[in-house]
Amino acid sequence: MAAKKEGVTYEEIVRAVRAGNFAPVYYLMGEESYYIDKVSEFIVDSALKEEERDFNLMVCYGADVTADEVVNAAKRFPMMAQRQVVWVREAQNLQGKERLSFYLEHPQPTTVLILCHKHGVLDRRKKLASDIQKAGILFESKKLYESQLPGFVSAYLRRKGVAMEQNAVMMVCESVGSDLSRLSGELDKLVLALPEGETRIGASFVERHVGISKEFNNFELVSALVAKDVLKVNRIVKYFNDNPKNFSLQLTLSVMFGFFSNLMLAYYAPKRTEEGIAEWTEQPRWQVGRNILPAMRNYTGVKVMQIIGKLRETDAKSKGVGNTMATPGDLLKELAYFILH
Repeated sequence: MAAKKEGVTYEEIVRAVRAGNFAPVYYLMGEESYYIDKVSEFIVDSALKEEERDFNLMVCYGADVTADEVVNAAKRFPMMAQRQVVWVREAQNLQGKERLSFYLEHPQPTTVLILCHKHGVLDRRKKLASDIQKAGILFESKKLYESQLPGFVSAYLRRKGVAMEQNAVMMVCESVGSDLSRLSGELDKLVLALPEGETRIGASFVERHVGISKEFNNFELVSALVAKDVLKVNRIVKYFNDNPKNFSLQLTLSVMFGFFSNLMLAYYAPKRTEEGIAEWTEQPRWQVGRNILPAMRNYTGVKVMQIIGKLRETDAKSKGVGNTMATPGDLLKELAYFILH
């Protein structure tokens, strides 16, 4: 398989492997563990049949082996199989990994070497990174931005032949967060819970199976604040205050900070159209049309700056800075009142 360019994607790796084109080495690194796990598992599943694994799959951990031991294993020949796989997990702990460069000058063509480096990246300025890229695949798995989560959810479900309503997508994203392993797990549960023949997931279904209230959630709170619907805002805040087990002030603050930060950014967009703001803020067009443009009509730029400052203050108080008595519910009430007035 020819060496890949820097910035190779998950989809490109999967397509090549599915076509039977294996690189001699895959160095999978980054802050997002989900794609590292998915890519490495897919390569192993595709490279070896189940009956070939006893003699041709070596799995080790970076803290337990040396780079020389990895190289020696990679130089071996497969037994009664077309190839062997050497899979190094937690490669960030592998000492002396620069010695892999000697192996990469003439990698064993019947070996697929996979190194999984989580919670960090290889220094691209060093020779090893260049050698890996020349010989095979250097892949970085980056954390997704919050704005990218709805796209991930929709694409993930599409591959399973299932669609999800936009409100339901936002409810899941806001409830679960950006941990893709946990998010995909919750989506799998929803798919399994679908009645036979059903291929669409709505907000009420998410509410029942993920434990999210369709009416009282952060997504609806932001929408109510955008519309300056005082009654609805107060009802949601009261619900959060009365149901502390279903309420995380930190999650709510994170969602609100994300929205008002994008709203502040929207004021600087060269083109204040739905398309122009979506491109400028890197937000989905429907989100711009539904929330950002209406909010720009109801809030001035100065007020939004003040709201962002209040969000920071509330976050500090929630962590005990200058606050000894207020509960999370009290802090949210105070914040909501400030935003609306």
